[in-house]
Amino acid sequence: MVAPFLPDAEKLAAVREALPAVSAGIYFDTPRAGPLPAEAARSMTDLAGWELATGRAGADRREEALSRVDEARAAVAAILTTDVDAVVLTYGLRDALAIAAETIDRQPGDQVLRLGSPDRDLGKGDVLTALDRALEPGTRLVVCPHVDEATGARLPIAEIAAVVRERGALLFVDGSQAAGAIPVTVDDYGADFYAVPSSTWLLGPEGLGALAASDRHRDRLAGVGDGAGTFRSAATTEQGPFGFHLPSVVGFGRSCGWLSMYVGLDWIHRRAAGLARAASGRLASIDGVTVLTPGADTTIVTFGVQGWPAELLLEELGARVFAIASVIPSIDAVRIGLGFFNTEDEVDRFADAVALLAAHTPETVPPRRRLTVLGGAS
Repeated sequence: MVAPFLPDAEKLAAVREALPAVSAGIYFDTPRAGPLPAEAARSMTDLAGWELATGRAGADRREEALSRVDEARAAVAAILTTDVDAVVLTYGLRDALAIAAETIDRQPGDQVLRLGSPDRDLGKGDVLTALDRALEPGTRLVVCPHVDEATGARLPIAEIAAVVRERGALLFVDGSQAAGAIPVTVDDYGADFYAVPSSTWLLGPEGLGALAASDRHRDRLAGVGDGAGTFRSAATTEQGPFGFHLPSVVGFGRSCGWLSMYVGLDWIHRRAAGLARAASGRLASIDGVTVLTPGADTTIVTFGVQGWPAELLLEELGARVFAIASVIPSIDAVRIGLGFFNTEDEVDRFADAVALLAAHTPETVPPRRRLTVLGGAS
């Protein structure tokens, strides 16, 4: 069982046992979807079984549902370092953005500015200058990632928030690649809204997320719902907790609670950061490899190999070392996400495979080893 104060080696072994999917290969694809903790999966199965056997109605159903929603909100708030009253559950990021937009007194001509990743060669000042130039008088809402999903660049959220606020707009931050991966202190950033999906670094089920609001928006956010930790989602006409798949809500809360109370956020952040630095440094040292991630202060490392299209590169890595990762087509690169559950040996085996491919072209690379099956049908 995972416990906060286990020695590192024992803790890592317990963590990997609690995340069965990480044994299926070198699991580097948490930026897309993280491995589900067995404890979260069991809690979802148990509640789904109870609902199947006893039904989903009854006088106590609403209070039970509200309690489950509140548990999940509290678990998310602990990871975002904010108050539970600041957090509502959502149906993912789009729903969170729609809910945030409902708090704006919109006027004809109002605009939403989406701030993408800065070029990897740009410094913080260049990002802020570009933002200042892009902000027009009609811009009411700026949407930006905390950590860019393509390059792993960490954006200067507090500085961006100051510029946006000075220009009279609101800031919505997408924390998909931050919360659960790096330390997040929502209340320190000055952003108006901070949203997270359940299924990436929070290791929860798909289809859910959470939205945290700053002090100046909490009253208006509460007005969207019934003030008890639920809301009328912009994506549905349902009112209250019955709009959610309750087993998923429970799974979301359990995955967040498992991360913060059993594994420990400090250990998670420290270990993942160390693995990301090791992977970035090892890959950058290989001739023919270009690391596109600026610095090494997030858990994403994006890279390319000269002469290798990213799709083909990932296909070879998957076949040779069972690497599970993603391709970023816009920059023709492979993206890996280093989780606290990964091992140093996995980083080494992956880098060795990259070095092999970088030393060859797709035409000259040595053939893969093949498994010979003895016997057969009679």
